Amino acid sequence: MRFRTSLLIMLLAGVGCAAVSAAPRPFDVRDLVSLQRVSDPRLSPGGKTVAFQVRSTDLEANKGVTSIWTVAVDGSAKPRQLTPAGMVANSPRFSPDGRLLYFMSSKSGSSQVWRHDFANGQVRQVTDLPLDVGSFRIAPDGQSLALSMEVFGDCADLGCTRKRLDSQAKPKASGVLYNKLFVRHWDTWKNGTRSQLFVSRLGQDGTASAPVLVSRNTDGDVPSKPFGDDAEYAFSPDSRSIVFAARIAGTTEPWSTNLDLFLTNADGSTVPANLTAANKATDTAPVFAPDGKTLFYRAMQRPGFEADRLAVTALDMQTRVAREIAPTWDRSVDNVQVSADGKTLYASIGDQGRNSLYSIDVATGKPTLLARGGAINEFSTGQGRVVFAYDDLDSPANLYTQKLPRGKPQPLTQFNADRLAGVQFSAYEQFEFKGWNNEPVRGFVMKPWNYTRGAKYPVAFIIHGGPQGSMGDHFHYRWNPQTYAGQGFAVVFIDFHGSTGYGQAFTDSISRDWGGKPLEDLQKGWAAALAKFDFLDGKRACALGASYGGFMVNWIAGNWPDPWRCLVSHDGVFDKRMMGYATEELWFDEWEHGGTPFEKPEIYEKHNPVAHVAKWKVPMLIVHGQQDFRIPVEQGLGAFTALQRRGVPSQLLYFPDENHWVLKPQNSILWHDTVNAWVKRWTDSPLAVK
Repeated sequence: MRFRTSLLIMLLAGVGCAAVSAAPRPFDVRDLVSLQRVSDPRLSPGGKTVAFQVRSTDLEANKGVTSIWTVAVDGSAKPRQLTPAGMVANSPRFSPDGRLLYFMSSKSGSSQVWRHDFANGQVRQVTDLPLDVGSFRIAPDGQSLALSMEVFGDCADLGCTRKRLDSQAKPKASGVLYNKLFVRHWDTWKNGTRSQLFVSRLGQDGTASAPVLVSRNTDGDVPSKPFGDDAEYAFSPDSRSIVFAARIAGTTEPWSTNLDLFLTNADGSTVPANLTAANKATDTAPVFAPDGKTLFYRAMQRPGFEADRLAVTALDMQTRVAREIAPTWDRSVDNVQVSADGKTLYASIGDQGRNSLYSIDVATGKPTLLARGGAINEFSTGQGRVVFAYDDLDSPANLYTQKLPRGKPQPLTQFNADRLAGVQFSAYEQFEFKGWNNEPVRGFVMKPWNYTRGAKYPVAFIIHGGPQGSMGDHFHYRWNPQTYAGQGFAVVFIDFHGSTGYGQAFTDSISRDWGGKPLEDLQKGWAAALAKFDFLDGKRACALGASYGGFMVNWIAGNWPDPWRCLVSHDGVFDKRMMGYATEELWFDEWEHGGTPFEKPEIYEKHNPVAHVAKWKVPMLIVHGQQDFRIPVEQGLGAFTALQRRGVPSQLLYFPDENHWVLKPQNSILWHDTVNAWVKRWTDSPLAVK
């Protein structure tokens, strides 16, 4: 495969003369944080308009600001911002007749549902509730809204929850008594509330009535925490019923992945009935066929395994018999949508380092490629076409439209063209080598922005997290290889054993072997890259990683230190045994190690970085956020203490206000500047520095 150049630059070659005459410049973190982020495309019922969300950056306020935009599918007009200037808004959703666009906004002081009327351009508030609305969905008949809100289970109404939350905000004593896990999740301490599902009728004036609880007697969050959204519940086509996903908590919530689907009346008159009780693993993302006779959803097979294959499943609503649609297709299915006739499903699929769009025949299970990534994760179908957001390693997301079933993608938006007109993005290539057990493994290499034939360049060797994840052809807003290439580094990253998109057996292979097969893949991938690409300076390279990638950096420090001038460990696991007790989602560690730390201590110790500190010698930068409850901050502090006591050159970058990720724009700039300075410090000299 040849090195490729920017798709965005090729598409927008005629944007302006300034782009041709200006001297090229490298891509930098300040470019990264300033980009407009296009997401959540929604095709109107008539198929003529797309509504979508755009995130801009307010550097002064140190936050992202979202707004709602629309664009004509035929390209007859430029995109326009629909929501008023200064109004932060997200989650655009068309009414069934296409006359209204509903969305979320906090303009009133709390998160509520609003709407835009296309007939007169009027924007008005739909809900006015004492609690924040977390997510919403419109009923097919347009007469009701499903709403999620966080409430206390013993409260009879929303006002009770509001009053109790207000009293919690000003306590006379600060202690909180817990009697079961979770006590905290992702970046939030639990306060006793649960997200629950309500339905409100819409009046003649368009405002919502008092909501009725429809997830009653459900001891679980609807949608799930911390990342669940309106894809986890759906109205039936006749609007009379609603299906939602929930993990029943009890006392096992932190070590259970058993999400089930529950059916209930949309008027709250019935107790929800479990449709998928037989499956003790995850069932989620319900989507009804247009005739209401079939419920499609995604299901895993193995309880406790969060990275199991997600298979698209069809449930006959009369017989309650479920069948897998494509049982021989060894891929996980994301973001399922169904055609108007119910005969075809559409889904985004991770495949070989990319995310592509496929159709799946419901009767035969046959998958057909519709549009190849890059990365296609979000899309909307209807009226014989699909609209999707596409990005890749050298272009941030923009919208494209494509006629079904075999049209060619056509660009709909050109966001960031002016911002990137003078940027020289770096070319990249995917390569393959024989990894563990001589099995094929893939990775990417990216040239530095200022590449000159015959020259050699220092290398940033990036190790992805997950570990069941992938670092592929995707424009990332935290670990973006272009920001390293823009600093003059070549970049190498490997989808080692355990990565997703290469079949479930490949993904499974990392469990109970964190420092084994993946390390061998990284070693062989590094050797293969050095042999294939002569511009890589193998004597001036640093390894960097976050989460599992941070674990691997800590593991490399004691088990493969020699190639590296320096290391960067962001939110990395340092002591696996303590991690098994301190992390919040216990199902992850317990699956990965075959049990709890007291049941399987030998597996936790098998690849434990803390046991190899005596061999640490490579300079290392540690990064950690105080609000990271997935890999608690003590893991980073422990690694930094080990480095300091060993006398190894080291620094700690600590964020008191960040979680497992670095999200605030100014913090992102500081993170990149600190990491880049560290890598440059140890790779600038042609002589090894240890």
